[in-house]
Amino acid sequence: MIFAGGKILPDSELNPVLGCLEEEIVHTLSGPPLERETVLSALDALGRELDSGALDSLIVQYAPPGAREELERVRPQISRKALEARLELELGGLSGPRPFGCSEVRPLGVLLHVAPGNMAGLPAFTAVEGLLTGNLNLVKLPRGDRGLTLAVFQKLTELEPRLAPYLYAFDLSSKYSGTLKALAALADGVVTWGGDGAVSALRGLAPTGCKLIEWGHRLSFAYLSSWEGLDLSGLAEHVVRTGGLLCSSCQVIFLDADYLSLAEQFCKQFLPVLEKAAASHYKTPGQAAQAALYARETALEQIVDRAGSSDLNFPGWCCSLTLRRDMNLELSHLHGSVLVKRLPRKEIISALRQQRGRLQTAGLLCPPPEREELTALLARAGVNRITSPGHMSDTFPGEAHDGEYPLRRYVRVVDIENG
Repeated sequence: MIFAGGKILPDSELNPVLGCLEEEIVHTLSGPPLERETVLSALDALGRELDSGALDSLIVQYAPPGAREELERVRPQISRKALEARLELELGGLSGPRPFGCSEVRPLGVLLHVAPGNMAGLPAFTAVEGLLTGNLNLVKLPRGDRGLTLAVFQKLTELEPRLAPYLYAFDLSSKYSGTLKALAALADGVVTWGGDGAVSALRGLAPTGCKLIEWGHRLSFAYLSSWEGLDLSGLAEHVVRTGGLLCSSCQVIFLDADYLSLAEQFCKQFLPVLEKAAASHYKTPGQAAQAALYARETALEQIVDRAGSSDLNFPGWCCSLTLRRDMNLELSHLHGSVLVKRLPRKEIISALRQQRGRLQTAGLLCPPPEREELTALLARAGVNRITSPGHMSDTFPGEAHDGEYPLRRYVRVVDIENG
């Protein structure tokens, strides 16, 4: 399906839409700019409909299970107050008088968003960031979007018809490189949320002069300098709730320990906590059966893939822990299965530098007197977010994204000399 002109269209309209898209873009950009207040008012109205339950039927129809709960978690970050504060934080001070005249913040123009599919609502969210900065947005939907983004765009443009010329969406596979290249040729900036392969492919598709804005895959982990007597439930709930699917999901639990025996003790202590979190999360027989099947598949894969390894496996109910001897940060198996490794603090810099440029969140659990030292050490290693383990995937007002303020990447500064 396609979204264009404020309407949801069938795939058969792809070529006609592409054929006149440049003309439509020129017409829109030749008119008055998109006012920030127009966008904020529309998003505020959409938020009120979400709060009232008016969008529940759309969420049930188009979003995966659990999407309503996730939306409630991020709802404060998309309130008018939060968005206004974010605009001031990220763009404030970029415009104003200068010794030569003045500087003004302007949108890049046209953004092509190659949207991610690992969280419901992200394709719509990346387009919202484009709207907040006044850009016209072309969104390539991820596989499995299920129509949620199209429904959100339609609702948003019904609430504010002036947004219709600034929102397009295309449900097409990345294999259609010709169509993607045609969209990239229309863009002033390409926003990609994919992995290394997707980023490399877009480098080849984007024309010279088109700004490539990468939000690539990132790796996150928990770091525990102590765990005796400390509450591990937040970490367990995070591991189960995110399923390892997000850039902020804990992939490895690193322990400030020299001896394997200490790590074994941790696994035995943590596994019941993880099982309790799984039991709380998988509430229906179907969910529990699916999680149990995945945990079993994970165990079998490890037997085959790492035959003869010295891994120690701790299988649990709908979850598992795998203790490995190395200190590498790597992806865990998904859905409640997580790796555990030793990483003495003296080895933090050397171990994490192997993934420099890919580090995102560290969930730090330690006694209060150690927090300042370990926070500074993790920051020097290249980590961009340091939270408590239970809040690794939470969003916070005013936080950066992978160490940068996104809205600044979607604008340009125009310097104007006095006449």
